[in-house]
Amino acid sequence: MKYEKIRNEAYKANMKIPANHLALYTWGNVSAYDADEKVFAIKPSGVPYEELTPESMVIVNLDGKVVDGDLNPSSDTPTHAVLYKEFADNRKIKIGGIIHTHSTFAVSWAQAVQSVPLFGTTHADHIQTKIPCTPYLSKAAVEKDYEKETGNLIISHFDKEKLNPSEVNMVLCGGHGPFAWGETAEKAVYNATVMEEICRMAMNTLLINPKAKELPDYIINKHYMRKHGPNAYYGQKK
Repeated sequence: MKYEKIRNEAYKANMKIPANHLALYTWGNVSAYDADEKVFAIKPSGVPYEELTPESMVIVNLDGKVVDGDLNPSSDTPTHAVLYKEFADNRKIKIGGIIHTHSTFAVSWAQAVQSVPLFGTTHADHIQTKIPCTPYLSKAAVEKDYEKETGNLIISHFDKEKLNPSEVNMVLCGGHGPFAWGETAEKAVYNATVMEEICRMAMNTLLINPKAKELPDYIINKHYMRKHGPNAYYGQKK
């Protein structure tokens, strides 16, 4: 099977969307990227997860054009293509997978058009900032090329906020929902699952104490660096 590796990676990652309770019905998609070939495999549009196979994954290039596959790719394909082209291809960040879902708590924050405050160490273990939320897309952008402009908005928001996508590997799109990425498609799903849980915890925190304060920087830095810093000591040596 042509593009067998990324087709298998995309298939396995997509099957984790329902397993991790990240979407109902067909409300989510994962892609797996081949940096050498500059193509990615992505879920076909509107196909239920239980009907997916590795062979049904659609291969798309960085211009968003189908290069292999019989089915229509996800309607979010142009967003994936923009992010791979800018982050992985132009900026040479190691991104091998992207996920978009409509998970409940992440979407709730996106619908409120609010970044997720960094309240605790679970959040700090993964990123050192709020989970960013973009503003709404403009009317002109929606009418021009909605999915492609969604990707452009993510990129411009990261640039405006001076966020490093190799460290901040998740984002909320205002009024829409979450995107996340990682070094592999599997890691992208992991990051999306973490984001959903952090969003749930943050909402509960504000329900308990609407005046809750964000975690102090010295605790944030300790938790992030013990997992990701040059002298990280969390986990086992490889």
